[in-house]
Amino acid sequence: MTDIERLALAPPRAVAPVAGRALIRLHPEDFEVVEELGFEPAGQGAHVLLQVRKRNANTGWVARELARAAGVRPFDVGYAGLKDRHAVTTQWFTVPARSRAGGGRPVAEWVGFSGEGYEVIAAHAHHRKLPRGALAANFFKIVLREFECEAAALDRRVATVATTGVPNYFGPQRFGRELSNLRLERLARGGDDFGRGDAGLVASALRGLLFNAVLAERVQRGDWMRLSVGERANLDGRNSTFVVEALDDSIESRLAMLDLPPTGPQLGFGESGVRGEIAALETG
Repeated sequence: MTDIERLALAPPRAVAPVAGRALIRLHPEDFEVVEELGFEPAGQGAHVLLQVRKRNANTGWVARELARAAGVRPFDVGYAGLKDRHAVTTQWFTVPARSRAGGGRPVAEWVGFSGEGYEVIAAHAHHRKLPRGALAANFFKIVLREFECEAAALDRRVATVATTGVPNYFGPQRFGRELSNLRLERLARGGDDFGRGDAGLVASALRGLLFNAVLAERVQRGDWMRLSVGERANLDGRNSTFVVEALDDSIESRLAMLDLPPTGPQLGFGESGVRGEIAALETG
């Protein structure tokens, strides 16, 4: 396994050895995800906010199906994030209320609209296109089958994870089937627009790989759950970060409660504000 394959598919664990074994995702219903937006539909506007339940369907494919039904370009369809194909997921999309030809499907008529593997279960008028990342939370239900584990060992592992958390690596789905999203030749098919199409998938995968590389290094040296001066910390559950200027009892206490975890690099424009040892690691 190459270094890239290892970072994408099997990054180092914070706690070893494996406490047990089980089979996952034997059936789509074994992996369920429900998005929570964290805001209410506007009730009016130039877009329609659609809640869609899908099974064994790819998010991008569903978006294209909705675009076709709405008479708009695929780019005009908004969604907060990609969801697993081999699963049952409930997620939100937006489509323009009016087609490019000037017509439009009434909001109420979207409810019940369906295709192979998906169905619209709710629809609301809304004022804007749904941007990526516009989520409060994802809720998961995961079924483990043929589970094998010593009960005492599992109890110890659960207690450890409750205290330390787990390294939040980007998982294999970010990198595509057989790591296809890391194939740089896909950039050529994306033209000059690095945020869309194949180029966007490559950019997202590369950001995930960089994040995994930095986190893997910190896991191996044992400081992945410690904060340093100059590092950017995350306010858990509040989608906000700040640069740590000094380490005090309050910072250490909140870190121990998993309320103030460290962050990792996400390649993009602008300065992160990170400095010192962590900046050297992230840019090295």
